[in-house]
Amino acid sequence: MANARAWVVGREHVVSYDDHRNERQPPLRDMKFGAFLAPHHPIGENPTLQLRSDLALVEHMDRLGFDEFWCGEHHSTGWEIIASPELFLAAAAERTHRIRLGTGVVSLPYHHPFMVAQRLAQLDHQSGGRLIFGSGPGALPSDAHTLGVDPMLLRDRQDEAMGVIRRLFAGGERFSYQCE
Repeated sequence: MANARAWVVGREHVVSYDDHRNERQPPLRDMKFGAFLAPHHPIGENPTLQLRSDLALVEHMDRLGFDEFWCGEHHSTGWEIIASPELFLAAAAERTHRIRLGTGVVSLPYHHPFMVAQRLAQLDHQSGGRLIFGSGPGALPSDAHTLGVDPMLLRDRQDEAMGVIRRLFAGGERFSYQCE
């Protein structure tokens, strides 16, 4: 096992030793812990109870000291019931104290960029600055078809919307932007 590593846990941090060189590696004190919730629930289960269970999980993670919690959006599967990560994270923000809350992801091709930027700004205020914004084009072609969007256009629309959102967050002069 020439390439094996041994981990020694000290009181202040974790130290790694590479056994074939016996050299001390930098401590991992900056490592963060988080989780992504893909809320897969059995079809036909009570959505209210599923959402409450998922919120209880975020509360538990906060109590355990996790650094981050992420959830995303889906619209067409029937077993992933979070259609708006912002709404879910707003509820989680009211139930937690320190864990950072991430959108993993907001599928930008399905939303107006100005409205996304406003919802994110509001959520960041409501969560006390704990929001982490993650975006993506959407992973499920069935979501795109459900919303009447050509799946082949998702990445271009993602890039276009992200440019608008970045510009909005940068501040500066008012601007108009025309798109589909």
